[in-house]
Amino acid sequence: MIDTDAPDLLEMPGDWTRALAVVAHPDDLEYGCAAAVAAWTDEGKEVSYVLATRGEAGIDSLAPDVCGPLREREQRDSAAVVGVHTVEFLDHRDGVIEYGLGLRRDIAAAIRRHRPELVITLNHRDTWGGGPGAPWNTPDHLAVGRATLDAAADAGNRWIFPELTEQGLEPWNGVRWVGVAASSTPTHAVDATPGLDRAIRSLLCHRAYIEALTDEAPEEYVRAFLTAATARASTRFADRPAVTFELFAR
Repeated sequence: MIDTDAPDLLEMPGDWTRALAVVAHPDDLEYGCAAAVAAWTDEGKEVSYVLATRGEAGIDSLAPDVCGPLREREQRDSAAVVGVHTVEFLDHRDGVIEYGLGLRRDIAAAIRRHRPELVITLNHRDTWGGGPGAPWNTPDHLAVGRATLDAAADAGNRWIFPELTEQGLEPWNGVRWVGVAASSTPTHAVDATPGLDRAIRSLLCHRAYIEALTDEAPEEYVRAFLTAATARASTRFADRPAVTFELFAR
């Protein structure tokens, strides 16, 4: 839940050309910030996705060796709807991602490859929302979100993971911000209006996952979810539906 008594949300910085979004699973970005991504790519900005897993443990009725390739296809289709054409997978195991040096190294390597000014990740806090009874976040989100914040600095230090330099990945100290989507303590926002319809279509690409998640019609479920999610912060953003971020400057 977003505190409507908190200060107004600031506009996200716009003086950048490349962003890298790093999350744990297929659909994390579509639930979290696809409307913002659509607006950015419309402006000619380059956005790439890196996912720690293929979401292979996400559908109870499908074995991981079937589910993983299916969810990868859905993610690539979903990304294309909002103008993202580079989607990479780090092949960590879904559901059991561990925060540690291996994860930090993999994300730092991705940052060095893509050389973004803005890095995006998903809520790394213990809960979704800060109030009593807030839903508990998943270990995968905690690990990837925290590791992404750390890797943004790791990527610029040649002595932390020197093997990356030996592999031809030169340090990149150009990350200026890390934006955490779906944070319970957001500071900045992007107007969701221009990209909302595409965000809905983007999330609908994850049809196999959504059909396993809910008995509602996928179209109705997705539109209702994203419309409510982007409306929630409107009182803090000039009555505009918004995708919110907790922004950390570097």
